[in-house]
Amino acid sequence: MIQMYELLTTDGAAKRGRLHTVHGTVETPVFMNVGTVAAIKGAVSTQDLEEIGTQVELSNTYHLHVRPGDEIVKQMGGLHRFMSWNRPILTDSGGFQVFSLAGLRKIREEGVTFQSHIDGHRIFMGPEESMRIQSNLASTIAMAFDECPPALAERDYITASVDRTTRWLYRCKAEMDRLNSLPDTINKEQMLFGINQGGVIPEIRIAHAKEIVKLDLPGYAVGGLAVGETHEQMYNILDEVVPFLPQNKPTYLMGVGTPANILEAVARGVDFFDCVYPSRNGRHGHVYTSRGRLNINNKKYETDDRPLEEGCSCPACRRYSRAYIRHLFKAGEMLGLRLCVLHNLYFYNNLMSEIRAAIEEHRYMSFMREKLAGFEEGV
Repeated sequence: MIQMYELLTTDGAAKRGRLHTVHGTVETPVFMNVGTVAAIKGAVSTQDLEEIGTQVELSNTYHLHVRPGDEIVKQMGGLHRFMSWNRPILTDSGGFQVFSLAGLRKIREEGVTFQSHIDGHRIFMGPEESMRIQSNLASTIAMAFDECPPALAERDYITASVDRTTRWLYRCKAEMDRLNSLPDTINKEQMLFGINQGGVIPEIRIAHAKEIVKLDLPGYAVGGLAVGETHEQMYNILDEVVPFLPQNKPTYLMGVGTPANILEAVARGVDFFDCVYPSRNGRHGHVYTSRGRLNINNKKYETDDRPLEEGCSCPACRRYSRAYIRHLFKAGEMLGLRLCVLHNLYFYNNLMSEIRAAIEEHRYMSFMREKLAGFEEGV
């Protein structure tokens, strides 16, 4: 198999690694830029993503199945060709929609029946269907189909949910092995990552981790966090469960998070991240900087001729002032939100580069403390 994770060095629990894939090498820790429907919201192109240092793009299985349809994407040569992106892509499994579309779905052992959020038509998705859709998309990394229970759900519910997720994982692996052997499969080297669940109950998380690592998958994710629990509860679960996931495989914290969350999670051994925050906040004029977040809509920036962040090399900061970008927002011009999204994604990607350097130089904890203190200064 082509895929291989190299653990280059550690600094405490922090890992500096390298994942080799059929679509290129990923330097970790890494932040995956979220393009739910094969596009980053905010009029950001794949050429832009290359320019701002994006290593991995993340797309959504459920949303692409609904529109344009995974069969169409396969007919167009797979997601890489369809969206003109030749670097790695991770597709989530549709499992999160089991959580986020709670009012529109019904869960049973075979899988989940959804109502489409677009037109209400019924969709059935189970482990096999999710793997087939992701195989049609031909992503680099496919996520296992799971249920993401509410973090603070009752123990009995979480126990039953986690047990079903385990059974689903075995079905995912069997189906992916079958699909990767077919002659018409676009990416026969597609990787499967398993997902650890268990709410905020450490013993359930640990037992589930011990079970799923038996499958010796290429990577493992910690799911079901950042869905209602406190940051302290999230960090506690990472402290408890990450030591039971393989150090010589990628560890992915799904849907997280703020720059502070990422710094804290890296210190606990996590090396893959994704979150909609940088693009979503950018579209509303909320911009990340090393001194915290600024809201470009504030009147105090009306005549501010500085860039969004001094010293930043993103496309927005190299050329435009806060005053101009604020004007674009006030005038309703799309360029304003595009520039803020580009800046935020660049900020996240650059933060990961700095994190990798700090781990290599064995100064990660002091780097983390300095960064966290900077975020509190205020812009």
